[in-house]
Amino acid sequence: MAQCCRERLAVVGKRQGGYTAVTPYLTIAGVMTAIDWYAQAFGAVPGRILQMPDGVVAFAEMRIGDAFVMLCDESPAFQNQGPLAMGGSPVSIHLYVDDVDTVFAHAVSLGATAKQAPEDQFFGDRSGALADPFGYTWTLATQVEALSEEELQKRWLAIRDDMGG
Repeated sequence: MAQCCRERLAVVGKRQGGYTAVTPYLTIAGVMTAIDWYAQAFGAVPGRILQMPDGVVAFAEMRIGDAFVMLCDESPAFQNQGPLAMGGSPVSIHLYVDDVDTVFAHAVSLGATAKQAPEDQFFGDRSGALADPFGYTWTLATQVEALSEEELQKRWLAIRDDMGG
């Protein structure tokens, strides 16, 4: 278990130490393979892993940047399926990184599928979307411009009007 995960276990509070109020919990066919892939692609650090006697991962966690992500294997016993078994997922994950172009290209080189190449967005981020090999869509982003609320609204209205809205 990584040090980042071990230190927080000694503190009792309203939620597990290090976790934010909202934490994604991903169901994946092959969690251990996925954790390795996320470590290579996004720098994830594995944490606790709880396995059933048959090897099914009932619970795992990893840290990406300053956020935890929980994971578990698909399992009929837990009545859960991952996005590949369900034909996709309506959930996507937004991940801020230091250099979106580099991380995006690296993830694609590891088997992710590019859905939208990184480009500058009206809201001040440079972002792109990709599908990981496990069926989840990730939007990778780097903030390139800090906008006031007024500027954001102005840009949104211009784009919305161009879209016919």
